[in-house]
Amino acid sequence: MRQSAGIVSIAARQFRTGPLPGASVTRGEWAALSRDLASGSLDLLSLWADRGGVLMALLHQGSRRIGIARLVVRDRAFPSVGLVHAPAQRLERAAAELFGLAAEGATDSRPWLDHGRWGLRHPLAGKAGATPAEAPTEPMPDAVAADYPFLPVHGDSLHQVAVGPVHAGTIEPGHFRFTVQGETVVRLEARLGYTHKGTDALMTGATVARGAELAGRTSGDSTVAYAWAFAQAVEAALAAPVPARAFWLRALMAELERLANHLGDVGAICNDAAFAMMLAQCSVLREQVLRACDRCFGHRMMRDCVVPGGVARDLDGDAHGVLRNLLETIRDALPALTALYDGTASLLDRTVGTGRLDPALARRFGAGGYVGRASGRDFDTRRDLPYAPYDMLKLEVPRRSDGDVNARVWIRIEEIGQSLSLISQILAQMPQGPVRADLPAADEPCEGLGLVEGFRGDVLISVALDGDGRIARCHMRDPSWFQWPLLEAVIEGNIIADFPLCNKSFNCSYSGHDL
Repeated sequence: MRQSAGIVSIAARQFRTGPLPGASVTRGEWAALSRDLASGSLDLLSLWADRGGVLMALLHQGSRRIGIARLVVRDRAFPSVGLVHAPAQRLERAAAELFGLAAEGATDSRPWLDHGRWGLRHPLAGKAGATPAEAPTEPMPDAVAADYPFLPVHGDSLHQVAVGPVHAGTIEPGHFRFTVQGETVVRLEARLGYTHKGTDALMTGATVARGAELAGRTSGDSTVAYAWAFAQAVEAALAAPVPARAFWLRALMAELERLANHLGDVGAICNDAAFAMMLAQCSVLREQVLRACDRCFGHRMMRDCVVPGGVARDLDGDAHGVLRNLLETIRDALPALTALYDGTASLLDRTVGTGRLDPALARRFGAGGYVGRASGRDFDTRRDLPYAPYDMLKLEVPRRSDGDVNARVWIRIEEIGQSLSLISQILAQMPQGPVRADLPAADEPCEGLGLVEGFRGDVLISVALDGDGRIARCHMRDPSWFQWPLLEAVIEGNIIADFPLCNKSFNCSYSGHDL
């Protein structure tokens, strides 16, 4: 990590246990950090606007240290990071629309979340202390939404295929613009933002309890991961103690969430290759996981179970038996399902070699979860930036380098096995005791950072509290921010018919991205 008086560099085991110290970098230091990102010596964890400036969260892989860089913005402009490091581009575009802070020299200044339907520009400019941007407050004309300038593609015999934003089935909206030559995809460009809910604005001024509810509803399939990351951030800001048993219960919920989602994804990927048998078998197992969650924690998705200070619900008398029976059922079924996948030549013909993500591109974008690990990026927050109780559990992180749809399926299958092992360890080692503690009062403004490994990858949440203990600013970054652009890359050279396979093998979140 570049040494500077303005950069807050924190050891992995420390940033979750205390508030972030306040400091700022100069424009020159900000630009130097951008070059470090471009060279690959740092990974970008997130970039966001806050209190009249912009912040970056950075990771130095070698030292496993987190860096926080804050730049005070003058005249609503700051040096573009995306100019030299592409993963920052969409985060900069979001900061421009929400706060009216322009990235100087940015190669892409098109709108991202704002489709011209908000009724005002820069809705957060007057919140969290940022300088208000001069912009009309009347509704923007409908043409703004229709005239989004997709990037041009030049060549012979090219035509475009527009898909979405409304899709068949009960799925989230997103628009995909394919440029193809015959059936071969030359370029894919996505437009997102259709599920923007104004969560950032709803967080501002909310109580911590309300913030926890909003965090857990950011992306429904990751409610535990988001709630845990939010709780981590609040607990760090307040230096709040948390009962030991609560950590173990949180990890239990997180692994059940991972288990359900990976089972669902394996079946859904196979279904997109017209192999419905795998979908049926995996759906049965996923449903059993969700029913066990409902039985043990009172909700199929375990919503509102993780709260700042601990958890809201403990296991009752026969919950251990329910979970052990679940583990036995999945362990018994998994070998046959794995053999079915690996022994079906027509299925492998669709997944092997399809949608390959180059390892160098995965590293450059800091791709998390199964997307990164299937392309050689050996990173898992549970192991590399450990937090309780994972620092007391045996965890093996699977990794492959082939980077295709097949690799992303196999990473999921291996992670299912790891989750089964982790749940067994948690049930065997979970301590007794209380599951929730009262939060201390916030008598002055403070900030905290949370980072949790969700099933898609690392979920980052930064929370700033005011002197009354209310949320002054909350930034949430889904792993999909760095995965959506990679989906556009992997489909090039494939045929349109393989896009559903590639898309589902990534399974990026729309809602978690759009906020």
